[in-house]
Amino acid sequence: MTCDRLVCANCAAPVSEGRCPVCRASRERLQHQEGVFAGLTPAMLIALLVALVAVAVLAHGFAG
Repeated sequence: MTCDRLVCANCAAPVSEGRCPVCRASRERLQHQEGVFAGLTPAMLIALLVALVAVAVLAHGFAG
């Protein structure tokens, strides 16, 4: 998740702007939690899932 669309409950400003200490702490925490799949869009995740299913089907076809 990115902080682009999050609104701070403390100051009602976008978290990405970091106007108050709560915003800055949340933004810092979210930036450290970014993992391998953080930059993937939903369309990319669906394409990856389709590719994995296709590989599984092909592998099952060759094994049998």
